[in-house]
Amino acid sequence: MKSLEPSASSMVDHEPESLIRRKPVRLAIYAGLALFAGFMIIMPLVAKLRDPNFEKHIAEHRVMVGMSKEQVLQAWGGPQTINTSFTKDGIRQEEWIFEDWEGAAIVKHRYLYFEEGMLIGGWFQGSGERLPTQSPSNPHIPRQTG
Repeated sequence: MKSLEPSASSMVDHEPESLIRRKPVRLAIYAGLALFAGFMIIMPLVAKLRDPNFEKHIAEHRVMVGMSKEQVLQAWGGPQTINTSFTKDGIRQEEWIFEDWEGAAIVKHRYLYFEEGMLIGGWFQGSGERLPTQSPSNPHIPRQTG
């Protein structure tokens, strides 16, 4: 005869599965990350296809990765400083520094990086006050001999 009481194994409490461990939730997260990564890769390619010679970018004074140095010169003009270096493999790298003066003591910097004449990246440094150089509090004064 069967007992009507539940067995010991069925009495064990099972904790509910956490939300993040549920398969549909994980799939939704993975799909969202894949869409985001795809968007980040595809959008620059779409912009390049819409303006293959960067003519629109140049007319709007914008630069984009993939431009040549000549195209950047057309869009932004010449930089104030160019730093040139070579990798151990002999690849020419250039850093172009543009200064945008907002006042007598406030300047913004824009940096562009080139490899073998092709723009590979850049960044913008926000407004910052350029302070005059301070002389040391106890300057070294050479002694006169004689």
